[in-house]
Amino acid sequence: MKEIIDVLWPIIREWYWLPLSILYLGVIATILIENRNPTKTIAWVLVIVFLPILGIILYYLFGQKFKKERRFKRISEVQSARIMTELKQLEPRIKEYLKQIQEEIGDLSRVYSYLRNEQVCFPSLHNEVTLLHNGEEKFAHLLESLRQAKYFIHLEYYIFEHDEIGGKIMALLEEKANAGVTVRLLVDAFGSPSIIRYQKKHPSKIQFQAFLPVTFTSLANSNYRNHRKICIIDGESAYIGGINISDSYRNPNPYGIYWRDTSLHIKGESVGLLQLHFWTLWNQTDGDSFLLDEYYVKRTSNVLGKATVSFAASDPGSAAPYTMEALLIAIAAAQYKVQLCTPYYIPSPELETALMVAAASGVSVELMVPYKGDSWIVQHASFSFLKPLLLRGIKVYLYEKGFIHAKTVNIDDKLAFVGTVNLDTRSFYINYEIAAIVSDEKLGKEMAQQFSDDRANSKLLTSEIWAARPRWKRGLDSICRLLAPLL
Repeated sequence: MKEIIDVLWPIIREWYWLPLSILYLGVIATILIENRNPTKTIAWVLVIVFLPILGIILYYLFGQKFKKERRFKRISEVQSARIMTELKQLEPRIKEYLKQIQEEIGDLSRVYSYLRNEQVCFPSLHNEVTLLHNGEEKFAHLLESLRQAKYFIHLEYYIFEHDEIGGKIMALLEEKANAGVTVRLLVDAFGSPSIIRYQKKHPSKIQFQAFLPVTFTSLANSNYRNHRKICIIDGESAYIGGINISDSYRNPNPYGIYWRDTSLHIKGESVGLLQLHFWTLWNQTDGDSFLLDEYYVKRTSNVLGKATVSFAASDPGSAAPYTMEALLIAIAAAQYKVQLCTPYYIPSPELETALMVAAASGVSVELMVPYKGDSWIVQHASFSFLKPLLLRGIKVYLYEKGFIHAKTVNIDDKLAFVGTVNLDTRSFYINYEIAAIVSDEKLGKEMAQQFSDDRANSKLLTSEIWAARPRWKRGLDSICRLLAPLL
């Protein structure tokens, strides 16, 4: 063996660069032929060039596209086919719905038409929506709804911790499952390790699945996460928003940081539409499949509410970034007000342009982000995008009371987005995301009041304040911005 090594080592030492060069060039060629957004392409090429070994590892973990997207595309096609089946049955009613929505909110109705035409979701009119502030309000409401469940409970969460509130909810789910209620719990494998460990040690009648498990052979899946937070009970009641199942999301919490968040409770016809999205992702796991029949999707409802509800959903295999495009349509149709709240602002060029054009046309545009985020890289990258907004007359507020995690948009107090979608490229293009799009006069007023309350706990950022920031901070913003396409 030593003789063989003595013979080969001079050759390896002399020619080691050749296979590495072929590998580097192969990875770069792969990135180029994927025809991504040019900004993202350049970012990955720079990572490969300046961090050769580490760059290739990062690309393997977070950058690959072909195989995963083909898989996700097939799943999206299944969902589209299911929606088309529903559309054919409900077409006359949907046309009447869209006509009525247009009479009520004018051009903003194009958001609902867009989602219907793209086979993402169709609108429903007869719904009741309740705005829930922060985890302490949402969890109390959710626990009561779970106690009343008679037939089935479907939960899908990015983070489900087995802490105080998570343990309480899990115990109730086990109790319901033992009583004959069908309980399906879908959690993200990356975001919910503690509940996954608990479930393995304490198996129950709950049908439990971890989405895209992260193993050594599936590390490349770790970049594609299920970021949704939804719960569906008996096909009649549902929850959606930014609040995960964790003690961190209520006040007071173990970390002593005030947590501001938003969720919606929905009753009515639209619950069946949300059920469709749960069903699609459940079928991506090894869980036993179930028929999406009248038992799970109620075609009629006794709810007499007047809220119009649809859902914008997107995933890595979507033909387009539907959640972002729905938002762009709404911003373009705004008449006088756009209020946005997000914990992470790393916008696509399209969103940034839409906001600046809306402000330049006379629409009041207000953006609220945390004064102090939970990731310094993302925080500095986000700050690098704020100066152009300030120069175009957009009001930017830095929330100072604690950490604001709400993901909401209010357009003219007539159209609201409440869901899991951050205003960043990861939510628009990479993660599984979903947002309720609601037109309801009462909700619009409540959203406006909540933004006003949050504004009172925020500092208005001005161009002068921005210019007075230390140069090293602005420089750090610019450096972190280089990573924006990868965050």
